[in-house]
Amino acid sequence: MLEELKKQVFEANLKLVEYNLVVLTWGNVSGIDREKGLFVIKPSGVPYSTMTADDMVVLDLDGNKVEGALNPSSDTPTHLELYRCFEDIGGIVHTHSPWACSWAQAGRDVPAYGTTHADFANGAVPCTRGLTAEEVGGAYERNTGKVIVEEFEKRGIAPSECPAVLIHRHGPFTWGKDAFKATENALILEEVCKMAYQTESVAALGQDADIGIEDYLLDKHYQRKHGKNAYYGQK
Repeated sequence: MLEELKKQVFEANLKLVEYNLVVLTWGNVSGIDREKGLFVIKPSGVPYSTMTADDMVVLDLDGNKVEGALNPSSDTPTHLELYRCFEDIGGIVHTHSPWACSWAQAGRDVPAYGTTHADFANGAVPCTRGLTAEEVGGAYERNTGKVIVEEFEKRGIAPSECPAVLIHRHGPFTWGKDAFKATENALILEEVCKMAYQTESVAALGQDADIGIEDYLLDKHYQRKHGKNAYYGQK
């Protein structure tokens, strides 16, 4: 069942290792078949070095396991909540990559400091509020998804405008049109987080530092790559 999607999700998970975004088993990728109403996700706690495409787990949008001998990722309810609420996304990634986690652990948005960021997101990458003790003690992983959706709704951000979020004290989630794009976005987010930290570090060395991209330059770079009349790349 969904053999091609399982292969894609498996290969996207291996990209996390190639991109140095995970250590041990600290990450997961999923991808969805919207027509069938099913999604595929990495099994929980299985090493990337021994994992196979056949180990991928298939679930429906009610969270029921449809196929697979192993338990799905413990973050499955978060993925499920995002698939339910962000109807245009086709793949999701969660990692504990160090630069993104550093901003998440500090509880800070990643400000838009330059055009590299603007090519990725049309504004700051948001950090959610912290989950309450009740939310953590209850359906923790599903509540993590709910907090992501809440943050985007509160700020009026479309998931297509910013394909990433930081979970307060936790780490990043990214998404895209498929599992590979979501993985690419995880790599870009890590680089953007590193650059933002370095920008603030350099600015702290000088007096009257002027950091923060101008709105018109932010919009130009975002629109030329993602807007209705985008002209970046090949047709």
